[in-house]
Amino acid sequence: MRRIVFISSLLLLALCGNALGQDNYRLLYWNIQNGMWDGQEDNYSRFIGWVKDKQPDICVWCEAQPIYKTNTSDKLDDIDEWRKDAPLIEFWKGMAQKYGHEYVFLGGHRDNYPQIITSCFPIDSVSRITGNKADTLVAHGAGWARITLSGVPVNFVTVHTWPHKYGHGVAKEDREKDGQAHGGDYYRATEIEYICRHTILEADPEGKELWMMMGDFNSITSRENWVYDLDKDDTKFLVHDFVNGKTPYIDVIAEREPNNFHSSTAVRRRIDYVYATPPMYEKIKDARIIFDDYTRQQKAMKDGKRISKFFRPSDHLPIVVDFNLSSY
Repeated sequence: MRRIVFISSLLLLALCGNALGQDNYRLLYWNIQNGMWDGQEDNYSRFIGWVKDKQPDICVWCEAQPIYKTNTSDKLDDIDEWRKDAPLIEFWKGMAQKYGHEYVFLGGHRDNYPQIITSCFPIDSVSRITGNKADTLVAHGAGWARITLSGVPVNFVTVHTWPHKYGHGVAKEDREKDGQAHGGDYYRATEIEYICRHTILEADPEGKELWMMMGDFNSITSRENWVYDLDKDDTKFLVHDFVNGKTPYIDVIAEREPNNFHSSTAVRRRIDYVYATPPMYEKIKDARIIFDDYTRQQKAMKDGKRISKFFRPSDHLPIVVDFNLSSY
């Protein structure tokens, strides 16, 4: 038994840790749509193979919980069990080990759409964020974890804001009216302000340390209004106007390619972001949205008919960020 455990540990080390060279690290972020719904059919083998090929040191997965039955929009019979922390963490421990990661962190969550961090390196849990009813309820939750890389602590904040046009908790009969009043935009703005005030603005308001915040913000940025051509005061910009105006974060993709637009969804919108503080941004060597043969969004079809409202493998595209900490 000891020999089997030792060999397994060697295999895990071979897959993980500084695959890009000493002090070089790779972050891979992706909203994988319902716990990688598309992967249920082949026991996640294509997904795992794709992740292994990218050789990430840290992965952040949005929508990390299985929700629906294979090839359907019908919820799993044991959906209430999946919402519990223990089975979800065990699921990701098993999944992560297959692509070379040993450590798992589960962000705070109130529903079926949590965020997970997996890593080659030990993860320190700082905060699992859900808000509170007396202040702000963070619908899909958020997480703040810290990973020491090259002897330096790096903060990772995961985000997935409310997705709908109407606000959270609005009665069904009132949703259309609330949507017309931009209730969803205002709710997302409240969520992101709460998350930032309980992470970076609380611990490092000037952004002097190494931080990254990433996730599905369900919002577009006014920095790319040359694509959307909306009024400059449109409420769709509230979330990123707060991040860009009230925090030290830098929008990594927009900063690196200010004259190019890269959609992260199947409907020509960039709503997935990685932000970094200035000292973290200086360490980034490459950052890009990945559009390849596997990640290309395709409607879920069978025999010429759409079998669900979802996409294969996801309705979002992943983001990879390479950084080097040798001179920090």
